[in-house]
Amino acid sequence: MANDDYRTEHDSMGPVRIPADAPWGAQTQRAVDNFRIAHRPLPDAFIRALAQIKAACAEVNRELGGLTTEQAAAIVAAADAIALGQHRAAFPVDVYQTGSGTSTNMNMNEVIAHLAAEADSPVHPNDHVNRGQSSNDVIPTAIHVAATVELEQQLRPALRHLIAVIARRERQLGDVVKTGRTHLMDAMPIRLDQELSGWRTQLELGEARLDELRRRLGKLAIGGTAVGTGVNAPEGFGERVARRLSERLELTFVRQGNGFAALASQDTAAELSGQLRTLATTLLKIANDLRWMNSGPLTGLGEIGLPALQPGSSIMPGKVNPVIPEAVAMACVQVTGLDAAINGAAQSGNFQLNVMLPLIADNLLTQIGLLAGSMNHLADRAIADFTVNRAHLEEALARNPILVTSLNAEIGYEAGARIAKLAYQTGRPILDVAAEQTGIERERLAGLLDPMRLTGPR
Repeated sequence: MANDDYRTEHDSMGPVRIPADAPWGAQTQRAVDNFRIAHRPLPDAFIRALAQIKAACAEVNRELGGLTTEQAAAIVAAADAIALGQHRAAFPVDVYQTGSGTSTNMNMNEVIAHLAAEADSPVHPNDHVNRGQSSNDVIPTAIHVAATVELEQQLRPALRHLIAVIARRERQLGDVVKTGRTHLMDAMPIRLDQELSGWRTQLELGEARLDELRRRLGKLAIGGTAVGTGVNAPEGFGERVARRLSERLELTFVRQGNGFAALASQDTAAELSGQLRTLATTLLKIANDLRWMNSGPLTGLGEIGLPALQPGSSIMPGKVNPVIPEAVAMACVQVTGLDAAINGAAQSGNFQLNVMLPLIADNLLTQIGLLAGSMNHLADRAIADFTVNRAHLEEALARNPILVTSLNAEIGYEAGARIAKLAYQTGRPILDVAAEQTGIERERLAGLLDPMRLTGPR
């Protein structure tokens, strides 16, 4: 680039050359030059949350006399535009940067100041935009705010949708009986609605776990400033900012009562990640059940047919694979890996500050996005429209020797085992073998061995 394609700005370390059209200042440019590990900035959800925090802080500083009405209005206008998704290219700082996230905080401060200057309302990135704040309390606050917003706007709707779709299929499939399986081996019969109810309940328990930690996630570090003491922040600043954020986002936030824990600890983020990992475990169980039930169709279980979405092989014509459960399974494994990284990062709370905050932010929001997308895909492209191979299920049930378990009270375990073994060896229906071996009247025996009766009350 020619010299006139650059401008020179200064920070406390001296002059910095910046592209002439860049909407940031010297400290952001240093970060762009220094951090080129992933070439990936923090997620949009984090940037939006950080902008909301800046706007809330400006409003509180105006109330407390730290900013003029004009300065606060300029900051709020710029921050609101960013929170709406504008100026995304103005936030290029890599995830892998200084562990406090200072570079991203200053990126936001400088962009807001730049936008305010363009609107003829100059403000200083440190003295005005960052007034009463430190990266050390702003970035942990943004983690909690962004995660809360994404849980409410992305994950919870997807989770409720998946639960509703499963519940609808339960109502449709209450008359379908299939062979249960333990250790992947034939077991006593189960209704398909009962099997799906297990999935649904796992998801409902996952939602309840998220609800239990929501109160802790709503506690914010803002007001702790540099080391948790609140130096340079007016009295009540953190509490007021939390209230402003509650009003702005229509969610409940309060200031964490102990600023030292709020800055040095990422225990709540680790807890949330653990609950997200548990949800991933649930989804992986559902995805694998669907794959098994769909397997074959000739030599597998062939119990259901998943929607055929695309050709399954570049060499085998006519092959169709369970692509949605497979994609979901990969996403779930990724969520599990991200949780391991978050736990490692949460252990880096050294004295008064955790120094892996950008990694925690990036991974946590990625987990939420992966799970929300996975839930919607499972609901709409796998569970909603799978078909049931009723004839195959009934045929397998009729030949299932394990049904003899229902005769334990009549003939005893050992006699039942002999009947089951003979049925396996001859491949004959268990009803025929039991009728020969027990002397129990066939009509009564048919009632005792009725698969639907053995699934319990409907």
